[in-house]
Amino acid sequence: MLHMVTWNVATADPPDDVSSLLHLNSPKSPDLYVIGLQEVYSGPLRFVSDSVFDDPWSHLLMSTLASREYVKVASVRMQGLLLLFFSKLRHVPFIRDVRTTYTRTGMFGYWGNKGAVSVRLSFYGHTLCFLNCHLAAHMKYATARVNEFEYIMETQTFECEKDPSVLDHRLVFWFGDLNFRIQDHGMHFLRSSINSQKYNLLWSNDQLMMMKKKVEALQEFEEGPLDFQPTYKFDLNSDTYDSSGKKRKPAWTDRILWRLRPKPSPREDEGSDNGLKLGSALLKELDKFTEFPLKITQELYTSRMEYSISDHKPVIGVFSLELRKMYETPLVRLWPEGDWSADIDAIVFYSPQQPFPSSSWDWIGLYKVGSQTSFSQYTVTTDLYLASVYFLFICMSECALLFVTVTFCILDK
Repeated sequence: MLHMVTWNVATADPPDDVSSLLHLNSPKSPDLYVIGLQEVYSGPLRFVSDSVFDDPWSHLLMSTLASREYVKVASVRMQGLLLLFFSKLRHVPFIRDVRTTYTRTGMFGYWGNKGAVSVRLSFYGHTLCFLNCHLAAHMKYATARVNEFEYIMETQTFECEKDPSVLDHRLVFWFGDLNFRIQDHGMHFLRSSINSQKYNLLWSNDQLMMMKKKVEALQEFEEGPLDFQPTYKFDLNSDTYDSSGKKRKPAWTDRILWRLRPKPSPREDEGSDNGLKLGSALLKELDKFTEFPLKITQELYTSRMEYSISDHKPVIGVFSLELRKMYETPLVRLWPEGDWSADIDAIVFYSPQQPFPSSSWDWIGLYKVGSQTSFSQYTVTTDLYLASVYFLFICMSECALLFVTVTFCILDK
């Protein structure tokens, strides 16, 4: 199960309790958490501090989830845009090829107040991409938002040979403060429809739905029904829509969409060697789609109205991923020799379980499960005075980030 959150936090510090945001009291805990925030405070002093230490939002989410055996696999930030990816420990050995990147669209591409941050990875062999966006604001810029979306999709690439662009991935999630508004309807009709929970009366004038009818690239993305009240714009610390002099119209600015890559169509140009090679590659790809299917079902799409620190309400999407694993064996097996103690050298043996590219830059490190540090911020722990502690070994090669778990005991000094 995948639990996703998008929230424009309007530079606010995090709330004390995020239990309902993360469904921590749910009887079934998610396998993965993906949390995308927009407008995280990035003033000069805070931004410098956050470059050295975790920002308050990351710190809260990591401290909340670490005690529940979640590991922060990756994070990426561009000014106020922040994306965090957490996994249950048991899945970590099968998450590979992790990459992050970002694209600026503010100030003609020179400023990162708007744009996208993304994480891509392989999950049991299936490539996933998560794209957290903050697009241009204001009612009249619907076309500009679509242009930004297309620019991000066309230009954002990852430093990997397989699936280097966003739309190459088997499954893509596009979410964030997409800033699409509800146009044409007057304020009275909007609020009457919201108060009576007749949200469907507003769907036909939702700019994103309108644009999907015109723009082919948008039509490839699916979205659940908007059966919750618009998440923007609220007075702070209240559930009242904008009562200022501007009286901005309510809108579903905060969205979660997904795209499951369609099966390739086998084609070949019999008059061309390149065409035959291309046809062969497509047939191989088609065989993979058939042998290793991936299905997605949205279980929940809603907002959390109880959070009022921002003029936006957070939006939650919960998904079930049904997939056939392309591999179930970790790449490397590791095991310690004897009991470990703080005053003697420790020895670890390792054995590759599968062939994979290696180099002189490969390394093995210790990572304390429950730590609030992510792999991307990895430092070797020096806390050797603990007993019966779980650690995570990390092996880095030129081509992939490989995670392997092992349990052992460190003796007190």
